[in-house]
Amino acid sequence: MSSRRKFLQNSLLATAGLSIPTVLSAKDFGQFTRKIGANDQVNVGLIGANGMGWSNMNSFLKMPQVNCVAIADIDQSVLDRRAADVEKQRGKKPKLYKDYRKMLEDKDIDVVIIGTPDHWHCLTLIDSISAGKHAYVEKPLANSIQECNLMVKAAERYGKLVQVGQWQRSGSQYDEAIEFVKSGQLGNIRLVKCWAYQGWMNPVPVKPNSTPPAGVDYKMWLGPAPDRAFNENRFHFNFRWFWDYAGGLMTDWGVHEIDIALYAMGVSAPKSVMASGGKLAYPDDASETPDTLQTVYEYDGFNMLWEHATGINGGNYGYTEGIAFIGNNATLVVNRGGWEIIAEQKNGKPMIEGMARVKPEGNALDRHTTNFVEAIKANDASKLNCAVQTGSVAAINAHMGNIAFKTGKKIYWDAEKGLFTDPEANQLVNANYHNGWELPKI
Repeated sequence: MSSRRKFLQNSLLATAGLSIPTVLSAKDFGQFTRKIGANDQVNVGLIGANGMGWSNMNSFLKMPQVNCVAIADIDQSVLDRRAADVEKQRGKKPKLYKDYRKMLEDKDIDVVIIGTPDHWHCLTLIDSISAGKHAYVEKPLANSIQECNLMVKAAERYGKLVQVGQWQRSGSQYDEAIEFVKSGQLGNIRLVKCWAYQGWMNPVPVKPNSTPPAGVDYKMWLGPAPDRAFNENRFHFNFRWFWDYAGGLMTDWGVHEIDIALYAMGVSAPKSVMASGGKLAYPDDASETPDTLQTVYEYDGFNMLWEHATGINGGNYGYTEGIAFIGNNATLVVNRGGWEIIAEQKNGKPMIEGMARVKPEGNALDRHTTNFVEAIKANDASKLNCAVQTGSVAAINAHMGNIAFKTGKKIYWDAEKGLFTDPEANQLVNANYHNGWELPKI
């Protein structure tokens, strides 16, 4: 479906009053930039190899023309484990780095996969593309609205291809569902529901601060986040539930579902947002982000509801996650398991023909990484299923939900200025870097 490959561009990409230091441009690294032909091998370096970074690398390695030539991670145990994994798959160990910046000096690397915690996405992406590398960056695009805007601006300046890891964009069921929504057969759509109920999530037990594990460069892991004593709860995986590094389920799951909702409805920026929730399931556990949240977004002609909950699986329509487009004639429900149509009844008869669940074809993550490599070989950003502009729209909307939650207000968005009308909300738009790290200037 060619229309889904067009970039979503609007006033969300604007920001105000940035005063930040400089970075080198791709031209400064010209000797490191290689044009990749249709039959060429693609050499990949991985930054952050513990979780989704490694899942992404595994997907890339299913393509015989892709090689993992380097891995950067602050944890030596992760480096050693992944080096062994690559050697087992391909017979050759990659180069290993504790500092990703040294890895980016390698002229043989064509593509970088970024699988770090969210608070590192902006720096690693901009450093990678300014060094002449194409990049695949995990979702959410960044940990603040300001960083999202900078990353879009950087990708446009340096001319490198950036794919965001919102791999639902490459799922066949989402293509089919979006096409049906756009057909108008559902009738007037007044409400879109997006949700993630995560029954597997247990309380994060409170633990005392401790020393970092052997082989971990904790200072580098913190990077631009506030300086804090090491705590196991804030480290691998659980970083998602602490504001210093991420935005909880709102940004972790929200970007996937909100992305599909906004694209199908042809919108990108809400008029207003309000949110309510908190730590209602596990009020005394160690996490900071809300385990229960309802967020209402107002767009022209319809509302969108985001909701998440931990510790329970009883989501809408019997699914733990999904998107529902609720129209006057029928409701379309789509999630990772497929899509279906639930018709409204009038005078005892369905208003349109209902449809049983249609399951997806293939592996969406593999389709997503393959799409990225194909776009690189074609040197055509329009072929990307989830370019940085698209990823920024989903991430910015998710961050808006968190900002509404933090302020406890109904907040209004000024699309022309790319800011809220509320000063308190605007204070939460920007990133705050620490420990000598600074936002790049684009």
